[in-house]
Amino acid sequence: MPKVEITVPEHLEMQIAQMVEKGEFLNREEAIEDLLSTGIKAYKTSGPIEDDDEPGGFEEDGMMGHDDEYVF
Repeated sequence: MPKVEITVPEHLEMQIAQMVEKGEFLNREEAIEDLLSTGIKAYKTSGPIEDDDEPGGFEEDGMMGHDDEYVF
């Protein structure tokens, strides 16, 4: 299996360590592999998350194209 080196923010490392300590995963390697695999599967089904700063987003003209109010 290929090896990959990544740098993650400390808060993510802490969350992974907590999951391993709680027994949700056997070790860090298994946790990272499973979480990465789950993330890729979710990405494939839902597509990329759009950047909120792009023109045409909800902030620019409200939801459903309404300028003043949000429609639910």
